[in-house]
Amino acid sequence: MLSILLIVFLTSATKLNAFASLFIVSLLLAIVTLPEKNTVEILKQGFGGTISSIGFLIIFGAIIGVVLEKTGGAVSIANSILSRAGKSRAASAMGITGYIVGLPIFCDSGYIIMSGLAKSFSSKAKIVLPFVAFVLATSLYAVHNLTPTHPGALAAAGIMEANIGLLILLGALLSIPAATAAFFWIRWRTKKCTYSETEPVESEVESNHPLPSLRLSLLPIITPLLLIAAGSLMQVLKAADRNMLTAVITFLGQPIIALLAGVLLSLLLLKKRTIKDINSLLESAIEKAGPILIVTGAGGMFGLVIRETGVGAYAGDFLLQTGLGLAIPFLIASILKTAQGSSTVAIITAASLIVPMLPSLGLDSENGKMLAMLAMGAGSMMISHANDSYFWVVSRFSGIDSNTTLKVYSSATIVMGTVTFCAVWLLSLFLL
Repeated sequence: MLSILLIVFLTSATKLNAFASLFIVSLLLAIVTLPEKNTVEILKQGFGGTISSIGFLIIFGAIIGVVLEKTGGAVSIANSILSRAGKSRAASAMGITGYIVGLPIFCDSGYIIMSGLAKSFSSKAKIVLPFVAFVLATSLYAVHNLTPTHPGALAAAGIMEANIGLLILLGALLSIPAATAAFFWIRWRTKKCTYSETEPVESEVESNHPLPSLRLSLLPIITPLLLIAAGSLMQVLKAADRNMLTAVITFLGQPIIALLAGVLLSLLLLKKRTIKDINSLLESAIEKAGPILIVTGAGGMFGLVIRETGVGAYAGDFLLQTGLGLAIPFLIASILKTAQGSSTVAIITAASLIVPMLPSLGLDSENGKMLAMLAMGAGSMMISHANDSYFWVVSRFSGIDSNTTLKVYSSATIVMGTVTFCAVWLLSLFLL
């Protein structure tokens, strides 16, 4: 418990870098609790093991996101959805856009790209800006916290050795009720707001370059999801090695191969496919993925130290007496998120604590791990407020004051986390 409080203090109070905080706490915890073991070896195993399991996924996901961002593919998807939905459904269309674009793109990047469109459609449809802007923000946020194409959920899945393919599918499905609940909450909270004219802001990509087609823009997003779904189906049906066709489908359905296919398809969006242009995009993606890989590895390192101490199993036995079950991973992630602001740090730290508790909580089966992962994803949504960098991205790029953002957007994240956990609990009635 002291190690968790120290992480919260270092990341929240002192604003120390997340990697540095996790490394310092892991090192101190290992020295104090595991004096008879090789501390350096444990740290290396925890860091390297996590990177080896999900490193490629983070890099490939970052490449797809950067290509969609730089080529205008994300804007093309948004424009197509918005034009079909019509002015009266601008907010709903922004929610759908956020959901689709959010699958490969981090929520902060996605919001920065789409914030100009939110303002533009608020102006065209004469809908209050907080309604449109916060619906976009929460739809991006839902996918970011629940789908293991994103760093926090991906790292936690690696730490818990959960089935990443099935988690991607379940996370994408459970993002829908989360985003839908946020939509109705925001609509209710902004009902009394009065519309005021805002100057529409065009996206830089949209104004300076022709946009790629909708089909081409969706290809690197939809194809990996379909491949992963097909591969997971083969595993569920135990048909992976039945014949050559099922073996090929199973191979292509592995998350690494599926996302690699998405990377290759994303290159079709490039107007110029010279080595120089491709290298430029790859360098941007690697720069974005680098810090995430480092924090992810540090989270795995902390998790291995926790497991070696044996405190997790003891805590699991104690918490089992409470009868809270799935609520334990949800509550731990919620407390960590609210206290220090980062959803990624919250879910990685929570996963490190939960892994040794899984047998005691009755969640050590494949389904149990998945449900625990989704419960932590729900917890990592609560509560996005002033200590969360995404809160300020939403406030500043939409031009909405922090007080309104706190009252509407932050309260919506509480609703999202609660609704998602209820959905996970209902799912557990059939899967456990």
